[in-house]
Amino acid sequence: MNSKKIIRNNGLSGKVGVILFFGFFISITGCKQTTQQEEKAVEAKTPVTVTSVSIEPMVEKVELNAISSFIKKSSVRSTIAGQIEKIDLKPGDQVKKGDILMVVRTKESVALKNYAPKDSAIHFNGLIKIKASTSGIVTSVTRQRGDNVMEGDEVANIAEQSSMVFLLEAPYELHQLIAKSKFCTLLLPDGREIKGTIKTNLPSMDAVSQTESFVIMPQSIVGVPENLIAKVQLIKSLKRNATVLPKSTLLSNETQSAFWVMKMINDTVAVKVLVKKGIETTDRVEIVEPSFSLKERFLVSGNYGLPDTAKVILKK
Repeated sequence: MNSKKIIRNNGLSGKVGVILFFGFFISITGCKQTTQQEEKAVEAKTPVTVTSVSIEPMVEKVELNAISSFIKKSSVRSTIAGQIEKIDLKPGDQVKKGDILMVVRTKESVALKNYAPKDSAIHFNGLIKIKASTSGIVTSVTRQRGDNVMEGDEVANIAEQSSMVFLLEAPYELHQLIAKSKFCTLLLPDGREIKGTIKTNLPSMDAVSQTESFVIMPQSIVGVPENLIAKVQLIKSLKRNATVLPKSTLLSNETQSAFWVMKMINDTVAVKVLVKKGIETTDRVEIVEPSFSLKERFLVSGNYGLPDTAKVILKK
């Protein structure tokens, strides 16, 4: 009986040993696979492209609105009371000084008009010619043929084309910048660019918007209508030898309170470097701090979402 028990115990121990062996083997194999997977994850590299800094001029501009306006206008007025007999005038017409703009029949002539043909002794023309007092462009016509007018009534307006200016509307905080600027560029809606000279500012401000107006004289005659809105570009700052990177190299946090670039320290590792930016354009940005050399390389693509230190691979 004892020998049978011993045989059974030995058999049970053998089975337990086999189970423990296989369990140990599986655990070792699983750990090895996990270790291999972790090593592969650590060795994963992000494909990137790189660029380097360049030294070039950078200009920061301010864009404001300016409205076209004629500063010299003259009113065409009737010199006598009567009825407009003839008028060949419409807005946009070009007139010269001395041109006949309209003919007014006096009240007396209107009253005698029906009797003059019957009585040859009464012959009174009563037609008064109204002439342009200046050359320019007709901006408005307020009366038509057959209208009755009194002496001094305004019938049209003429603007001197050479008196065209642009009134620049600017917040007062830009007063010093605009006052120091002598020249600017006017961008018209049709794509034309016109050089202008900033002359003076008007002595009053808009009470609601708190903006003041500056007079810009175009350096050439501009054939545009009044009240046209143009864009004015003013140079706020200029750096002739700025350290510049493509804007796609610059990264920031959600609040844009911190900025950085990813710099290559060798052919496979890039590190995060905090920077202070300066002047920006649509596709370029000035790096004020720190100072970078022309030989250093920076990630221009594949840089988003990388950790502070990242393994990368350069695209060919």
